[in-house]
Amino acid sequence: MQKDQFTNDAPGRLVAARHAATLQYPASDYLAFIPDPLPPTLAMNTELVRALSDADRALGELAGLGRAVPSPSLLIGPFVRREAVLSSKIEGTQTEIADLYAYEAGQTYLPGLRPTPPQDDIQEVLNYVQALDYGIRRLETLPIGLRLIRELHEKLMDGVRGKDATPGEFRQSQNWIGAPGSAVREARFVPAPPYELSSVLDALEKYIHTDPDKDYAPLLRLGLIHYQFETIHPFIDGNGRIGRLLISLLLHAWDLLPEPLLYLSAYFEHHRTTYYDLLLSVSTRGAWNEWLTFFLRGITEQSRDAARRAKQLQDLQSTWREQVATVTDSGLPLRVIDHLFQRPILTVRDVQDVLGVKSYHTAQKYVQVLSDVGILTLRAEHPVKRYEATAILDCLI
Repeated sequence: MQKDQFTNDAPGRLVAARHAATLQYPASDYLAFIPDPLPPTLAMNTELVRALSDADRALGELAGLGRAVPSPSLLIGPFVRREAVLSSKIEGTQTEIADLYAYEAGQTYLPGLRPTPPQDDIQEVLNYVQALDYGIRRLETLPIGLRLIRELHEKLMDGVRGKDATPGEFRQSQNWIGAPGSAVREARFVPAPPYELSSVLDALEKYIHTDPDKDYAPLLRLGLIHYQFETIHPFIDGNGRIGRLLISLLLHAWDLLPEPLLYLSAYFEHHRTTYYDLLLSVSTRGAWNEWLTFFLRGITEQSRDAARRAKQLQDLQSTWREQVATVTDSGLPLRVIDHLFQRPILTVRDVQDVLGVKSYHTAQKYVQVLSDVGILTLRAEHPVKRYEATAILDCLI
C-alpha cells in the first residue's frame, strides 16, 4: 500500500506504523488507513438515485412476500443455509448446501460420487448458521453494536480454523489484505493499527445507533456501514463473514424485512473482483457513488432472486401437499413435508422423531408414501438409509 494511491478525496488518513519482527517476517515500516467517521457527504447523481429507487422497490416486494407467508420457517431455514454456504465459500471453503444438510443430519453426503469436503469446512458453514440464528434471537434483548458483533464472532470462530485468533475479541495486532504469504509492506490494503481500533469502532457503533432519518436512506446507510466495517477489519479472522452477516441483521433490526430473507454473498461472490476493487476505491479516492450504486444493485438483484426462490419453495409445498392428499387421508405425511424445508436430508429415525411415533415401521410407511409420489429419493443405504428432497436442494443451488 503506497501513499500515492490515496488522493485528497480519500475519506480518511494514513498513519505510519512499524511491524515488529516475527519468525515469518522481518521488522518493517508501513502505512495504515484510518477511515473518517460516518457519514460522508454524498453527491447523489442520477445513477445512484435510480439504483436506490430500484433497491427500495425490490426489497419492499420481498418484505411483502415475507409477511404473506403463513409459515416463515418455510423460507428462513433454507435461505440462512444457502447464505452460510455462499458466504463461507468466498473465504475458500468447499462446502455445498447438500453437504451442510447431510452434516446436520449426522451423515456424509453421497459417498463415491464426489469427495466429501473437510469436516472443518462444513463446521465453519454450520457456525455461520448458528451465529446468524443467535444474532436474530439476541436482537430481542440487545441492539446491534460492538458487544453483539463480538458475540457473533465468538460463535462464528468456535472450534474451527481461526479458533486461535481470539474469537470474540477485537484484534490486538496488525492485519492486512494481500496475496497469501505477502508481508505487510506488500499488502493491497492495511487497516487501522490496533491502537486506533477503539476510536474507529466507537464511531461506527455511534453511527449504527444514529436516528435513521438523520442523514441518508436506510439502504445507503447500510452500504456505508458495510464499507466501514470491512475497512476497519477489526478481527484477526472472520471479518468478511461478520460483515456480510451484519447486513442481514441490520435489515431485520431496522424493520426493512420481517424475517432474515435477503443475503448478498451470492452477489459479492459473483462480482468478487469488482466488490474488492470498489471497497478499495472508496478508501483511496472517495468513490462513494460507485460503491453505493454497486451495493444497491446487489440489494435489487438478490431481493428479486430471493422472491423467485421463495415462490418456488411455496409452490413445492403446495404441490406436495396436493400429491399426498391423493394417496392418503393421514395428516402425518404433511408434517414430514413441512419438516423437509428445515431438513431436506433425513433418515427414517428422523421421521420417527418428527412424527413422535414409537414404531419404526410406521415412520417407514410414510417415508415410502413420500417416495412413491416423488418427493423423497433414496440416496444412500449404508450405514443407514438416507432420503433427500432433491427439489428443495435444487431451489437453493
